[in-house]
Amino acid sequence: MEIDIRDKTSFFKAQVQESLRTVLDPELDVNIIDLGLVYGIDVNEETKTITVTMTLSSQYCPMGDAILQSVENCLEHFYPAYIPKVELTWEPRWSYESLTEEGLRQLGRR
Repeated sequence: MEIDIRDKTSFFKAQVQESLRTVLDPELDVNIIDLGLVYGIDVNEETKTITVTMTLSSQYCPMGDAILQSVENCLEHFYPAYIPKVELTWEPRWSYESLTEEGLRQLGRR
């Protein structure tokens, strides 16, 4: 995530992204950021909410509910003054091209 100095929440969003690296996909043992599952992070200071827009590796992911709950738990732990929201989307569809270099390395593909 790039820092945009015009967006006063940009640095905070980057911190949230780093916090989400603690959330692992239990089947792959790779965090959701390096898997490319997180599409966006929005912080609303007025309503004190953090919204994470994300997907799963498939609509039939057996650990999907656990991953989504882990995202909420992570946000509640690191940012107790904020209300966590997770928005699940299927567009764009996740693929291996979504993985970061680190995610590829962890999966042994680099």
